[in-house]
Amino acid sequence: MTLVQIADKLGITVRTLRTHFDALGFEYAPKPAPLHPVTMIIDATFFGRCYGYLCFCDGKQIVHFLEIKTESVADLTRGISDLVAVGYQFRSFTIDGKRGFIATLQRLFPNIPVQMCLFHQKCIIRRYITSNPKSACGIAIKNLTAALGEQNPTVWKAALQDLLVQHKDFLSQKNEAGRYTHTKLRSALRSLQSNLPFLFAYHDHPLDAIPKTSNAIEGRFAHLKEKITLHRGLKIHRKKNAICFLLNTL
Repeated sequence: MTLVQIADKLGITVRTLRTHFDALGFEYAPKPAPLHPVTMIIDATFFGRCYGYLCFCDGKQIVHFLEIKTESVADLTRGISDLVAVGYQFRSFTIDGKRGFIATLQRLFPNIPVQMCLFHQKCIIRRYITSNPKSACGIAIKNLTAALGEQNPTVWKAALQDLLVQHKDFLSQKNEAGRYTHTKLRSALRSLQSNLPFLFAYHDHPLDAIPKTSNAIEGRFAHLKEKITLHRGLKIHRKKNAICFLLNTL
């Protein structure tokens, strides 16, 4: 619905509508905490290179958000502190694996499981090996990654170890300068190995119903951006007001 349509529906002018909208104030305050611990999904969405929002979702709704310039540990800590201050308790965290986030959550909540979003993990691997790897090792990594979340974790971990052994010589190849030849394949495998302790929290804690992806919040981001796209040309302060208004309803 455009501004003109909204104004017509309310029986006011577009100018009056803008005046009322500009006067609205949106607080970055968490929604009231439930009595039970929640499975918290944390992810960020950006609007261009200037700003974005770090959002905290309990699987049903976005319960808190912060305006950010980049995804930083300081922003994560601030958001979590806001939630704790109003009484939130956590059953688990599902995150996108941003550098430092897992370590921070483990430090703050050493007994709460952290799940690396499997969708984001697959995206990381795809950036390293592309969607159409040529080498046997790259194809093996692609197939292994595709099975992530679909295969029994014990079987998957064994397959990862088999891959490392089978392609050890290939991955150890160096050029004349003494540098590794297949750096991107090595980086892909290093990512899987580094995140391995956090890939199967959903399986290790079945009673907690831990989300293995951040799809619940990603869907809300898609809905948000569809709405904002309908109102191209908004001045920056009005666009931010619109974003905050919508985040409070998602």
